[in-house]
Amino acid sequence: MAKGKGVGISTQIFIALMLGIIFGYIFPNYGVALKPVGDMFIRMIKMIVVPLVFSSLIMGIAGTGDFKKLGRLGAKSIIWFELATTLALFVGLAVVNIVQPGAGVTSVAADTSTVTAAAQKSIDMMQMIVNIVPTNVVDAAGRGDMLQIILFSTFFGVAAASLGPVGKPVVDLSKSVAEIMFKVTWYVMKLAPIGVFALIAYTVGKFGLDMLIPLAKLVGSLYFALVLFVLLLVTGATVTFRINFFHLLRAIKEPVILAFSTAASEAALPIAMEKLEKFGVPKHIVTFVLPTGYTFNLDGSTLYSALAVVFIAQVYGIPFDLSQQLLMVLTLMLSTKGIAAVPGASLIVIAGTASAFGIPVEGIAIILGVDRIMDMARTACNVVGNCVAAVVVARWENELPDSVLEQAYTQSYEA
Repeated sequence: MAKGKGVGISTQIFIALMLGIIFGYIFPNYGVALKPVGDMFIRMIKMIVVPLVFSSLIMGIAGTGDFKKLGRLGAKSIIWFELATTLALFVGLAVVNIVQPGAGVTSVAADTSTVTAAAQKSIDMMQMIVNIVPTNVVDAAGRGDMLQIILFSTFFGVAAASLGPVGKPVVDLSKSVAEIMFKVTWYVMKLAPIGVFALIAYTVGKFGLDMLIPLAKLVGSLYFALVLFVLLLVTGATVTFRINFFHLLRAIKEPVILAFSTAASEAALPIAMEKLEKFGVPKHIVTFVLPTGYTFNLDGSTLYSALAVVFIAQVYGIPFDLSQQLLMVLTLMLSTKGIAAVPGASLIVIAGTASAFGIPVEGIAIILGVDRIMDMARTACNVVGNCVAAVVVARWENELPDSVLEQAYTQSYEA
């Protein structure tokens, strides 16, 4: 980003966000008509993700060279992911029990067809494990199944690195493809303000701001819980790893704003990878931890699942004591892993968990009207959590020295 020239892309996106809200509110019909423009932007982002993740993982694995180190990276990543998602679950429970957003919510328009469809689905953990292995990598790429792509890319990268000179041309090609995809990302990001304006105008035009009134307490509770979680996570990481993670939040503001305004994690992945490398995180750590985190470290979605289940119980006045809630936490620790590629995954998890604990699944209909507003916040939280994870693993591996951090801190203030 050129210094002192024009308005930065993050500022442009934020201005587009505000203007989109105003436009969608004043001209709702025109706002709804802008949906194809927003959809085109999301599709442009999605076309980048598969080749970028595939080439970056191969490049990162081959660059690591030491397969014991690769295993260590995986173990440390999983440990941190589990700590972060557990914290998210308990923060969600604490806020929903203290604020009691479900108390007094009696009638909201319900989309029973969506609820019925969600109730008929379930998360089969064993089948989920089986589905990690792709039968056709081209099909996995076409569907954007990130977990299958990661598994194949890992095997491919290890094989290419182990062949030495024979595999070097493929590794070099992967480096070139990754650099080209980052350049494509730069082109697409120039269109981000237009895409964000269209998406927000459509959301406000279709659903209106009035939908927030009866469920304002729920939306407020979720936003408060997510902010509290991020503060606790960042503070804990700062104390443990002796890094000022608040500088990281400044450095990743662009992907966070983009994730919030589009409610699409894929939209933020390429730019988040770029920002983390500029922050000083080694490329092989960024390319391994970030795509993996998009599957296993969905902090915002995990927090939301816990909060939503208890919220529905409160709406129906169903007793849901602490022991049951702790059991629910254990259930969600498993059911929220590896489901990023499942359409409507959060809805399915909430429906399955509510059903398991005798809570009316129909209660999901109450939150559908404001789900988009909440999805924006939890997607942004997912991005923050994964960026923090990448920096934590780099520091844990002693690959992010203080000298590099000092330079990154300076750049984050100049950006």
